[in-house]
Amino acid sequence: MTSYTLSQITAELGGQWQGEDIAVEAVRPLAQAEGGHISFLANPKYKSEVHESRAGAVIVSEKAAGEFTGRNLIITADPYLYFAKVARLFSPIVKAAGGVHPTAVVEPSAVVPASCEIGAHAYIGARTVLGEGCRILAGAVVEHDCKLGDEVVLHPNAVVYYGCTLGQRVEIHSGAVIGADGFGLAFAGASWFKIPQTGGVTLGDDVEIGSNSNIDRGAMSDTLIGKGTKIDNQVQIGHNCKIGEHTVIAAQAGISGSTTIGSYCIIGGGVGTVGHIEIADKTNIGGGTCITHSIKESGQHIASLYPMQTHKEWAKNAVHIRHLSEMNKRIKQLEKQLGAAGGQEQA
Repeated sequence: MTSYTLSQITAELGGQWQGEDIAVEAVRPLAQAEGGHISFLANPKYKSEVHESRAGAVIVSEKAAGEFTGRNLIITADPYLYFAKVARLFSPIVKAAGGVHPTAVVEPSAVVPASCEIGAHAYIGARTVLGEGCRILAGAVVEHDCKLGDEVVLHPNAVVYYGCTLGQRVEIHSGAVIGADGFGLAFAGASWFKIPQTGGVTLGDDVEIGSNSNIDRGAMSDTLIGKGTKIDNQVQIGHNCKIGEHTVIAAQAGISGSTTIGSYCIIGGGVGTVGHIEIADKTNIGGGTCITHSIKESGQHIASLYPMQTHKEWAKNAVHIRHLSEMNKRIKQLEKQLGAAGGQEQA
């Protein structure tokens, strides 16, 4: 089992170590950690757990370090980010083994470097070009005329439809579908006529798509996802959407077609949007919110109008909501009456 001393960790990641230069072999939560583990304190309200923890070492902020004399510490400006980096030390990114499994199918016109790993029953389509060190794992499919950058990972049963472009180090989790047809239909009087979806999908460098998520291809031009953007499980991105760089979208969000989302946005779980709107950079949208119009000002925090409540509370409020229009009329009438009465008193 791999282990690192505190001095080795700080030499690799920065920060300062304090106490005994012990070796640790894994990251664990404070409550579960033992002497060979390192844990972290990101939220000061849990500092009592540090005192109770049996962790061999704890990652803390400079402000909190003085409260834990006698403990083995790593001191850093951002304990949560540092924890993530330590966790990566113990769980390094798996590199491609190289080679094509005997049951995989690679079309003769595809370009697959020897450094790529093609798993059992995977498929690489005609004229598709893979970069160096790609991992196309068991049952994954890359259809024809695609272009993948270096070190792309498709987990088992992920699918990339034809004509899509993936940047460097893109990761697509199991069951995700990149480039399925967008939902474009024209009503023909008695039935719906499907509009051909002739665009593709372009994913920037370091994009990650969670399991069972769907990124639809564009109707005429590509659906675009900017570099560094991370999309959770079971997310739907409609055709011709444009999502900026380093945006994060949590599970079960649904982004309607032709929506433009800026960079560094945070989209909570279960968020829904109407189509053809714009959401400015650095917008933070709380879970369950429905976005019905554009958000033009950068940096706004948008949340649902109705906070979490019990059904009994909701039922009591719903009675009044049904009569809001009537109540509005009555308030206006009262305001007129009060205004008229005030005018008479002044006269």
